[in-house]
Amino acid sequence: MPRGRELITNIMPQQTAILLLTIFMVGVGFGFPQAFAASDFKVGIVDPQAVIEKSKSGKRALETLKEHATVRQKLLGSDEEELKALQEELQNTKGLSEADTKAKQGLFQRKLQEYQKRGQEFQQELAQKQRSMVSDYMGKIEAATKAVADRHGFSLVIDKGSESTLKIVLYSRNGLDITNEVVKEFDKKFP
Repeated sequence: MPRGRELITNIMPQQTAILLLTIFMVGVGFGFPQAFAASDFKVGIVDPQAVIEKSKSGKRALETLKEHATVRQKLLGSDEEELKALQEELQNTKGLSEADTKAKQGLFQRKLQEYQKRGQEFQQELAQKQRSMVSDYMGKIEAATKAVADRHGFSLVIDKGSESTLKIVLYSRNGLDITNEVVKEFDKKFP
């Protein structure tokens, strides 16, 4: 059963992270050096996954997603049990006519195809729900991050990234990670 972080990291496309990193690197080459020289330039980092996992509504959304996956898994489990029963019947075909045996084999093949199709549909449905949830939450995380950044005068806040997507921040000094404060702001704005 996928857990919170696994659900999210399965959806976060590497292309987006690579694009953000490219934009950042171009900015470093063309304008950030002057900005970094300014004494009032502050940089923060935030872990959006942690915001979803730690915020109240994020936990609820992940739990709902997990429940949805569990229900689908139970449906697939009952289909699997039916397939096992049919397979056992096929192994014990003594006394059945050849036509009955072929009919059971045909039934088994149909049920197996339905099972596989349902499994694929459930995976696609879950992936769509995950993408939708992440898209919705990323907008909210951006709003909470902006509020924290404005309050503390951050000029730039960078997505921390993760080991399973693309780790954008390789090192950060203590005090630059504003994730916990963003979680608090998120909970205030989006209870």
